[in-house]
Amino acid sequence: MIRTLVRRSRVRRRALVVGAALLATLAPAITAEAAPPSDSDLAVVRIDPDAAPPGGNTTVHAIINNVGPERTASEFTVTVTLPDRVTAEEPFFPEDCDEIGNGRRVRCTFPAGMPADRSVTATIPVRLAITVPAPSTLTGRVEVRSPDDKNKANDEQPFKIQVVEAT
Repeated sequence: MIRTLVRRSRVRRRALVVGAALLATLAPAITAEAAPPSDSDLAVVRIDPDAAPPGGNTTVHAIINNVGPERTASEFTVTVTLPDRVTAEEPFFPEDCDEIGNGRRVRCTFPAGMPADRSVTATIPVRLAITVPAPSTLTGRVEVRSPDDKNKANDEQPFKIQVVEAT
């Protein structure tokens, strides 16, 4: 009987040791946090959409450049705010962009890992209301947000849509 107890306790001890070793290897993976922010600087590059007539279409190109010096370690969000009397029309690129604010704002999320000196572009097709006077100029905004970005001075840029007479 004592021999059986000793054998069982050895088996249990081994199981405990193996379990503890397994837990010790998994614990860092379970408690690991997101990668620390990189030293990257995301900047909005200003580019105005092509001119359009009242009721017409054009496309907003939201270009984001990683000025560097490092690759982004976190995902980042690009938000396009459209002028009054302009609404977004799908399809967007990238496809997972979300329309918010009654069609006047579009938010796109990009994954971590954009190298320094590279850029990404979100393309947002838009339609001008038929009531927009021509000629006129409408102003919207592109902004980028990221926990990596330490230089907020270049995170927003306006864009202008020139409204022209229909031809």
